[in-house]
Amino acid sequence: MDAWLKAALGYIPSWLEHQLRATEQPGCVVAVAHRGRVVFEQAFGSAGGPRPRSLTPRHRFRVASHSKSFTAAGIMKLREAGRLRLDDPAGQYVDGLHPAVAEATLTQLLSHSAGLIRDGSDAGQWQDRRPFASERDLLSALAAPPVLEASTRLKYSNHGFGLIGLIIEAVTGESYGDWIRREIIDASKLRETDPDWPPPRGAKVAHGHGTKLPLGRRVSVPGDNPTRALAPATGFVSTAADLARFFATLDPEAKRSVLSPASRREMIRRQWHDPHAPVPRQYGLGIILGKTADWQWFGHSGGFQSCLSRTSVLPGRELTVSVVANAIDGMAGPWSDGIIRILRSFATHGAPTARTRDWTGRWWSLWSCIDLVAQRDRVLVTAPAAIDPFAAAPQLTVGPRDTATISAASAFSSHGESARLVRGSDGGVREIWLGGTKLVSEARARAELKRRYDA
Repeated sequence: MDAWLKAALGYIPSWLEHQLRATEQPGCVVAVAHRGRVVFEQAFGSAGGPRPRSLTPRHRFRVASHSKSFTAAGIMKLREAGRLRLDDPAGQYVDGLHPAVAEATLTQLLSHSAGLIRDGSDAGQWQDRRPFASERDLLSALAAPPVLEASTRLKYSNHGFGLIGLIIEAVTGESYGDWIRREIIDASKLRETDPDWPPPRGAKVAHGHGTKLPLGRRVSVPGDNPTRALAPATGFVSTAADLARFFATLDPEAKRSVLSPASRREMIRRQWHDPHAPVPRQYGLGIILGKTADWQWFGHSGGFQSCLSRTSVLPGRELTVSVVANAIDGMAGPWSDGIIRILRSFATHGAPTARTRDWTGRWWSLWSCIDLVAQRDRVLVTAPAAIDPFAAAPQLTVGPRDTATISAASAFSSHGESARLVRGSDGGVREIWLGGTKLVSEARARAELKRRYDA
């Protein structure tokens, strides 16, 4: 493992631990794969449930729309076997569809450009008010005309991927769950993934949570709903590590995959862009594509009533990041972006050296805490409470005998001033000074606040 990657993976847990504390999120699990092998996985916070316990990397989550990437891989595998074509119309395989729905091609369904309704006329399944659609319910909804004319824009549809599941069943003569498990899950050597609820007896499962409002506290949301005919869109149960392993195999450069490089390239080819996304985002075939800073990624996100998740493959860098969080307002997307930005910073500036490595740790004042993050030729003064901890971070240039200069900082900060480490009798760093501001350990800051303000 490169030194910069090892250093980045060393900082990520410290940043995430503070993120959980600052945002009061119940928990998350993170996995990072390098060249298809999981090199980092760690759990933070509580697994929830009647008797809350600490999360572990082995806890499984409802990973929701990640299911679409597995389903798309299944279609591509059938295509490679010559059992269907991407321009085949849905009506070739499934009866009872509205004529315009029957004309929708597999490419349109996989790329969310068939114009279909998103979740039916009553989407109460997402509010935990009703069961997910049965096959009969799904076909009844698909007997109605599309909402939009096909191939006019990106319009996300869980019902569209439910229809893809019915096509897989028609082509294979098997249930979607049995076929996708054997041909995609098992073939990818995933041991902690299932296409729908329930997971195997004895498997650890993370309980989900609602938001803190309107009750002022989080309620426990079991998230134990079978998704039935919508499993191809949203049913999957998995771990962060298994997601990282699987999505890493979708990289066209991956050495091991259930799909050919040509199929993988087709899956991640940009088909449509989202015209109303706050940041540029595109969709391929069962794949979301985006960019964090100047690093491109592809993968998918997932949102269930109890969990949020995102997995991002960084093509050309042989890295995959997966974040799963057990709350309906979980920070999986922002935390994934934050991790990518941390990786990018260390890849650009390198690992710490003997000259910089003592400039490290979390330091507190009345106003906030900061992290000193040492890299090859600089030390960054980062904000661990920020989603992008390195955004506009002041930089220190290390000098002799525990001194440094604040060599880059905002005009409203202490640019050009000195910084220094203050050591205790044991030689360890006891406090730091940035310009005229003294920062100390959390324990010392806590004691000072109690002494001064808890009168």
